[in-house]
Amino acid sequence: MGNNYNLLEVTDNKTNKLFLNFPSTLYKNDENWVRYLDQDLDKVFNLKKNKSFRSGEAIRWILLDNQKVVGRIAAFYDQKTSEKNDQPTGGVGFFECINDQLASNLLFKASMSWLKEKGMEAMDGPINFGSRETFWGCLKEGFHEPVYNMPYNHAYYNNLFENYGFQNFFNQLTYHIKLEVGLIDPKFRKNAEELKRNEPDISFGIHDRKNPKKSEINFLEVFNASWAKFPGVRPLTEKHSSALFKSLKQILDPRLLIFAYKGQEPIAFFLMIPDINPIIKKFNGNLNLINKLRLLFDLKLRKQSNRALGLLFGVKPEFQGKSITDGMINFFEDEVGEGMHYTDLEMNWIGDFNPKMINMVETLNADLRKVHVTYRYLFDREKEFKRAKIV
Repeated sequence: MGNNYNLLEVTDNKTNKLFLNFPSTLYKNDENWVRYLDQDLDKVFNLKKNKSFRSGEAIRWILLDNQKVVGRIAAFYDQKTSEKNDQPTGGVGFFECINDQLASNLLFKASMSWLKEKGMEAMDGPINFGSRETFWGCLKEGFHEPVYNMPYNHAYYNNLFENYGFQNFFNQLTYHIKLEVGLIDPKFRKNAEELKRNEPDISFGIHDRKNPKKSEINFLEVFNASWAKFPGVRPLTEKHSSALFKSLKQILDPRLLIFAYKGQEPIAFFLMIPDINPIIKKFNGNLNLINKLRLLFDLKLRKQSNRALGLLFGVKPEFQGKSITDGMINFFEDEVGEGMHYTDLEMNWIGDFNPKMINMVETLNADLRKVHVTYRYLFDREKEFKRAKIV
């Protein structure tokens, strides 16, 4: 195997279909795997729908062996994001490959050569050509069923990356929490009560369907204050925030988006969504009209997803360490959680460069469920490799 390898750029509907369909063959015997929705991947590489194209480019390839697809990869860069690193850094993502080092090396080499031509000096992978909360990281521990739009891969993928020369830039941790009303730790309630006495103007609320613009603005303000300082995270614009809420409109449960306020000022949020993977698993990547109706029926009426997915959590820096989290937990317990059908919560995407967040989550009696790795490959092999800075 390997003598007939042929790298083919994705340029038309035929090659795009091969790119999208290949994982179905690769994981056909893996019961945990859930195929991404084709529409979600198409958006990533649509110049009109992905704002990263405003300051970047992307290219995709499939790898053939005797006309049979054995691998795929995308390479991309966003000039604004690349400049936030120690060196101009692009990315590779949506990598899938048979267990063959030569095959994966061909995909990595093609990506590196293309990124070099674009002025990059390193590449991260596997990552998304866009925001971090989706399509990001190589699963290394916890090969459970994935949550919506988070990577699931064969265990040998880590070897393919590391044998090529990629190094661990940071780990992304996913924690699991049982959602059971009445099991709140007494210390959270105590801290929340103290917060209420000491800061009477701090309050909590949920997403208001009748005034979604308020949530968009509140989310934007807190996100930029709490997240834009992290490596590779760009500040959001009003358009970004509006697009996010528009994309979540059909599945967002108002009770799963909680805000904290000091007076009228938003100071924290916790954005959760129902995990739709248990439902879309049977769609084979196709969200056509019938499947859209099936999704909404199974999600809203049949309540077939008992798992909530923690997408993003943020507290403005000046309010961190002031028991705001405890107050939000207590609010959820007393005002929101009763009668919910959700039994499990996965706290997704917590970087190991963020020990404060790790400590906070671990106080919730959460179990570490998954570890994804974000790898980095420096084109100058003599340059010193540095892991992501702790913040």
